[in-house]
Parts: sequence; C-alpha cells; structure tokens
Amino acid sequence: MDLLKELTETNGAPGFEHPIRSIMKREIDKTGAPLVYDHMGSIFGQKRGSSTGPKIMLAGHMDEVAFMISEVTKDGYLRFVPLGGWWDQVILSQRVHILTEKKTFTGVVGSKPPHILTAEERKKVVPMREMFIDIGANSADQVKEWGIRVGDPIMPICPFEIMPDNDTILAKALDNRAGCYLALEVLKQLKDSEHPNSIYCGATVQEEVGLRGAATAPYAVEPDLAIAMDVGIAQDGPGDNSNKAKLGAGPLITFLDSSMVPHVPLRNLVMDIAEKNNIPYQVDVMLGGGTDAGRFHLFKKGVPSIVIGVASRYIHSHVSMVSKSDLENTVKLLVAFVKEMDENKMKSLIDF
Repeated sequence: MDLLKELTETNGAPGFEHPIRSIMKREIDKTGAPLVYDHMGSIFGQKRGSSTGPKIMLAGHMDEVAFMISEVTKDGYLRFVPLGGWWDQVILSQRVHILTEKKTFTGVVGSKPPHILTAEERKKVVPMREMFIDIGANSADQVKEWGIRVGDPIMPICPFEIMPDNDTILAKALDNRAGCYLALEVLKQLKDSEHPNSIYCGATVQEEVGLRGAATAPYAVEPDLAIAMDVGIAQDGPGDNSNKAKLGAGPLITFLDSSMVPHVPLRNLVMDIAEKNNIPYQVDVMLGGGTDAGRFHLFKKGVPSIVIGVASRYIHSHVSMVSKSDLENTVKLLVAFVKEMDENKMKSLIDF
C-alpha cells in the first residue's frame, strides 16, 4: 500500500497535477513501457501485445477536488472558489494546505463557535462564497510577503491510514488516485504476460472540472476501446441499503451515469469475464455525476467504453474510504479482460 499512500498524500488539484504525473512517470518507467502524452498533461504507458488485437486505453484521472484562492482581504484572510464539486457543509473548520511556488502553508476554514450563533444561524448552511481561510496573517501585505497569491491551489489534508479491519483504507483523493493505482498495477501485472492487444495504462488531467483531459487523451492513444477506472459512491451506511454499492463486495461496473450509457455488448462481456474468473462484482446505476468515459466514448466515430472501479465512501470531501480487497479484485478483472480481448471479440463488439 506504500504506492497508494504516496499517491493520495501527494497533492494534485485540477490543472496542478504535475506532482502526481511525476509519480506516474516513475512507476511506468519501472515497467519499461514507452510513455505516451497528450499536450494537456495526461500520461500513459504502452504495452504492445503479441498480435493485432485492439488498442485498449485504461485511464484513471490524476486530479482531486480542491480549491483556488480568489481574493486576499485587507485583513489577510483568503477567499476561495471550488475546483470540482463540493457540498458547502463539509468544508467549515477543516484544515487545508495552500501551495505556493516555494512553500506550503497551513490554514483553517473559519467558522463561528456555537456559543455566538443565533437560532437562525444554526439552521443555515453557510455558502462557500461567505467562507474564508485563516492562515494566521494580519494583513494583505503580510500575505504578499509570504508569497501567497490569487490563483494558488488549496488542498484538503488527510493522512493515509489502513483501518483496524486491515481492509478499509482511509485517505484523501481516493477519487481518483484509486484509478491511478489501478492503472499502474495492471501495467505491472501485464509487463511479462502475453496478450493479443496493445494497452495504454495511465491517467488524464482535469476530470473534476469538466472531463477536459478525457477530450484530448484519446488523440494521443487512438483507442479502439476505453475503460475509465474511477470510484463510485458507496451507500452502505446505516439503513436499508441492501441493493446499493458497498465496500468489500467487489469491483463496481457502471450501468448508467449522467455522462454515458456504457456500450452494452462491452458491459456484458465484462460481466461474463468476471463470472468466469469467479471475481465478485457490483452494479452502479446513478444519474448524478459522470466520468472520463463520458468523453472517451464520443471520440471520432465512437469508442466502446465502460467504467470499472471501486465503491468509495465520502468522496468530494476531505476524506474518503475504499476497500483494499475491492482494489485487488478490480486489478484481477482488468487483467483478465485484457488477456481475453482480441481482434475477433473487438469485431463482435462493434458489429452488433
């Protein structure tokens, strides 16, 4: 888990993914795979197969939800705007890191103590536009002296931890460093394996702000088939959620989201391969949110695409959880899929 720990504890806001890209490059280089880039910063390692099977793109995304400084007040407080989707209620009183070119500063999102809240204020969700970050500065001039500027990214803080069950992982940015981890693990496992396809394992940029790297990465890869590796929403908290995604129940295959209806023959093939290899899996149907596959499948004439990933609790906040066994089973499923795909199966997918 050292690699996943490094991936989650390293910061990578949308548009500021270079520290994550450096880790991806280092790990891809270890496999000997040639590197493939687009001009936005997406990165992939290429592993050629033994015959003329399809080009398969397996992509996580490097960015995480974050914030950006939008204003420095005269008293030295920082106003901020979101990079990605946040629910305002999870932000107050959280510690954050402000990343400048030379130094990282710690701040806290200011909030009133309950002692001075009116009855009406207690019922109100404070909108982000009214929030501020306190970095211990006394004036705008002091903030400037410290090298903090409008446009600097602001990151959540949450150390990586494996919980006492030795399966549940707690960390920030599992959306979507989990997908980056899956890409690297699949590439490593296929390093010395025979398969008929050309695979491109890696990650895109700026997914959280509009699937932007997903619009450019296919031009670098020219895929015949695409798999977005991302997290889905676990709904296994208190209550009757027997038919909802849960931690530890296997890879999550998305049947529907707001960005895509997956390619149905591809979806069915993935389930067949999972069942043949005794890999448990779950199904996700949700209209809120989308993934990079929403852009991948629209490339040129269309690219059969699907989302395969893991269920996660509390995403788009400072902290999230996934299951280690789910990650392991997702790697097994992706490796089995790559080994089973070939030219004839690809033809059957597009001639339906």
